[in-house]
Amino acid sequence: MTTIQRAASTSASDDDRDAIAARAAQRERYLAMDLLRFITCGSVDDGKSTLIGRLLCDTKSIHQDQWEAVHRTSLQRGDARVDLALLTDGLRAEREQGITIDVAHRYFSTPRRKFILADTPGHVQYTRNMVTGASNAELALILVDARQGILEQTRRHAYLVALLGIRRLVLCVNKMDLVGWDESAFRRIVGSFEEFTGKAGRAGSVFEGVRTVAIPMSALLGDNVVLRSDAAPWYSGPPLLEVLETVPVDAAGALPAARLFVQWVIRPHSDAHHDHRGYAGRVAAGTFAVGQEVVALPGGQRSRIARIELDGPIDSCRAPQSVALHLADDIDLGRGDLLVAAAAEGAEAHPPRVVRSLDATLVWMHESPLLPGRRVVVKHGARYVKAIIAALHHRLDVHTLEFEPAPRRLELNDIGRVGLSLSAAIACDAYADCRETGSFIVIDEATNATLAGGMIEGRHGGKAL
Repeated sequence: MTTIQRAASTSASDDDRDAIAARAAQRERYLAMDLLRFITCGSVDDGKSTLIGRLLCDTKSIHQDQWEAVHRTSLQRGDARVDLALLTDGLRAEREQGITIDVAHRYFSTPRRKFILADTPGHVQYTRNMVTGASNAELALILVDARQGILEQTRRHAYLVALLGIRRLVLCVNKMDLVGWDESAFRRIVGSFEEFTGKAGRAGSVFEGVRTVAIPMSALLGDNVVLRSDAAPWYSGPPLLEVLETVPVDAAGALPAARLFVQWVIRPHSDAHHDHRGYAGRVAAGTFAVGQEVVALPGGQRSRIARIELDGPIDSCRAPQSVALHLADDIDLGRGDLLVAAAAEGAEAHPPRVVRSLDATLVWMHESPLLPGRRVVVKHGARYVKAIIAALHHRLDVHTLEFEPAPRRLELNDIGRVGLSLSAAIACDAYADCRETGSFIVIDEATNATLAGGMIEGRHGGKAL
């Protein structure tokens, strides 16, 4: 190899190393960015899927082949312009009917933040799908057609997202171009929504602490979505993307005390790992650290954390990381049990409750009605417990926001407060304090069908652990 060849080879190697280092630094910056999970909701045909398509398109978050497929489908259907809703409406039935049926998740990022969005269905028949999409979101976009105003399904979705613990709402008054960007129409819709949330707050207090921003926009044309629009000179607020990039990210109902549901007990049973016993699961709240005292519930056994593993040993972990904890003592602990940080001396304790009965709010998701006395299975974390619906306390009338006492049944999409008797004890928090330990699903014991989503009521009430 000549001197010139060696010099060229050395220069190329240096360039490769610089490129690899730059990519690694870029990846580290990306991983360190905040993540916001949000959903779109509202009534059918309010433009939810089109708004998501506009966000993806204008932030350059779609691939060329995706754009070409959507463009081709729009031409085949004879649309006057590219139908951006097709970027999220992936099911054949959705494209044929022009509605969203399933929950479509999309991932995108800007230089300021990462996003996971869920485009949820607006049709009343698929309200249960919307509840699923909202269950782990931190912000909700409530879309309203400027021509239609606040509809029944708008109120239902707004109430549900507040009930599910989402404390930040963006009221997207869409299709403003179809009402000539009339400021009075925008103000009427905002006033109606504020009146509704105030009434609902008095009735059930679900909107307590909820913050709402209202934005006039046209998702189809892109006005006030990613960039400010001159079409509404009377609006001085930010466009939607700026709100999404700057809203504080905070988990609803996050506890300072640590929680981890045991999902799997790792026992290799090999000569190399003869005594290996790890308790794997996702941290639901707080922080665990090596040497920390923990309590296993519902049994109440105590131990200390000897080791934490996440792609190798680490000193501490926090929500929502998935880890394996190794304890200093061999205690009776299995799948479905809850590991909780013991209260430090002098520190305020936030212990879970260990209960055999509970009151909860249910969103009924099945065509067959719920009747008192029905036998079901409750899935709380990774634990399955047989239960009986002991009582139906009340049902919410979404039209009047009044509570009907002692209803005879709950029908599909009904929201009601029930009492459950459990066959075994569970350790739980109130949903308002911790989403993961305060929620459960109701399952039919014969068919294994999901019947309802439940949110446990109450506040901290246990003794310090």
